Amino acid sequence: MLKTTNAGDLRAAHAGQTVTLAGWVHRRRDHGNLIFIDLRDRAGVAQVVFNPELAPDAHNDAQRLRSEWVVQIVGEVSLRPEGSRNDNLPTGEIEVFAKELKVLAESKTPPFYINEDAQVDELLRMQYRYLDLRRPVMRDYLLLRHRIVKFMRDYLDERDFAEIETPILIKSTPEGARDYVVPSRVYPGKFYALPQSPQQLKQLLMVSGFERYFQIARCFRDEDLRADRQPEFTQLDLEMSFVDREDILALMEDLHVSLVKTLAPHLTVRTPIPRISHAESMAKYGTDRPDIRFEMHLADLTNVLSGTGFRVFQSVIASKGVIKAIAAPGMGDGTRRQADDLVTLARNFGAQGLVTIALKSTASSVETLTGDDVQSSAGKGLALEEIQSIARTVGANPGDLILIAAGPANTVHTVLGQLRAHLGHKLELVDPNELALVFIIDFPLFQWNEDENRWDAVHHPFTAPKDEHIGLLETDPGAVHANAYDIAANGMELAGGSIRIHRRDLQERVFKVLGYSAEQAQDRFGQLLEAFEYGAPPHGGFAGGIERITMMLSKGAQSIRDVMAFPKTQAGVDPLFGAPDVVEDKHLKELHIKIVEE
Repeated sequence: MLKTTNAGDLRAAHAGQTVTLAGWVHRRRDHGNLIFIDLRDRAGVAQVVFNPELAPDAHNDAQRLRSEWVVQIVGEVSLRPEGSRNDNLPTGEIEVFAKELKVLAESKTPPFYINEDAQVDELLRMQYRYLDLRRPVMRDYLLLRHRIVKFMRDYLDERDFAEIETPILIKSTPEGARDYVVPSRVYPGKFYALPQSPQQLKQLLMVSGFERYFQIARCFRDEDLRADRQPEFTQLDLEMSFVDREDILALMEDLHVSLVKTLAPHLTVRTPIPRISHAESMAKYGTDRPDIRFEMHLADLTNVLSGTGFRVFQSVIASKGVIKAIAAPGMGDGTRRQADDLVTLARNFGAQGLVTIALKSTASSVETLTGDDVQSSAGKGLALEEIQSIARTVGANPGDLILIAAGPANTVHTVLGQLRAHLGHKLELVDPNELALVFIIDFPLFQWNEDENRWDAVHHPFTAPKDEHIGLLETDPGAVHANAYDIAANGMELAGGSIRIHRRDLQERVFKVLGYSAEQAQDRFGQLLEAFEYGAPPHGGFAGGIERITMMLSKGAQSIRDVMAFPKTQAGVDPLFGAPDVVEDKHLKELHIKIVEE
């Protein structure tokens, strides 16, 4: 080894020892007679002193040092003089007096500062990712990810789970998103697919009798990207036999709470984790991954305004739409521009418009409101009595701003749910040091696809319906609840799963509702259907994104890209390698593929 210890591991107990260090020059400070550098390695930084009286050759060589040069230093650890200690550094009690210096590699001037926590364009960071990962904050993100994965492995191993790898090259089967496909050279015109998840594979492992399986699995989905999505990602994939929903929820709760308490002690977590039905979550929060750290619940005004003379609301009620609202505390006395900005934001979320009602703090209560105390974008379309009734229903007080959305339920929930999340942060209603876990249960099994005029699976087609709803599969698919569950935190889904179908007859009935003929089901899912005929145990499980939980447990990560070593951009591009890219014609010829220019 070129070093005897890590620079970041040095402490007062090492005083008097001669050590050999190796790492990068983090900072260099020339104080004339003395030269100081901060030497950085994976463990942290330590101050090194070059004194010409103690080591003239090393001091002379140190004058050449620049940031990011790689060096080896032999020196003696010493306690810093009283008054010069740095309490902000774990190594702040000591410094190393250099005896020997060897330059192992020089460095060009980096395209951005590594020794400063400055804002850097993300595209530039990703282009020079190997430099970006030298920054202590990025190092800490990846080391946290390592500790999370290790914790999961140890936790599950102690509970008799076996880690089993499943194939990366499989057959393309519809499970929600588009598959990435891989052409076969040996079988021209045929393709493998990269797995969106090991869903069928882990169910086959349950049929195989392993009973408790997990895997830190790579998954691939060809879908539109956003801050919390990447074309390839990693998830904890887990399956258990001879269990019901309560068994799995208990495991999910203990795993996540233990993970937070062990690796993120800066976060508080509520226990027991509350449970909310999907219907309640959509009705109160406008989303199935709610942030429950603050109230601001959605209030249904449809019945309250059933007799309104306001034509916009009349039209929505007549078309079987809904009218809902939230109250933003303390924004009633704001400027008109602030309300208009929220209307613009609502349009960006999909709304055609937004009615705002500002209740001025000049009134002592909702009951004493007068026309002078109200400023509404509906003008005189809403009577004062209606505004008072709206305020009481939504729980607004003088000084609050009421935001009303009207239209199809899905649109209204999306708009107000996202406005609620935006205002929760803007108005500082959330505790940044709380991880508010919540279970969402009783999802619908199917959702109607208007564009394709068919039923789609809300999760995936292998999710079991609740026993009491099996009889509704053919007569009322929209009323069937899934034996499924998600765990969310602070507005983000962390993991989800379900009890699976384990009987061929029931699986075929679900496939039929989804529009698969018997031949199509056999062609695409025959391996699973046939396995169910050989004694399949009841089973279920869940999967959770490693990147998402790492982002949530970190101090400051804003995107899952921050906690991935080599991510893609939001456009799915790798600036470091320049992927995706063309391949040579000879490779295309071997694969019997021809690029057709449109």
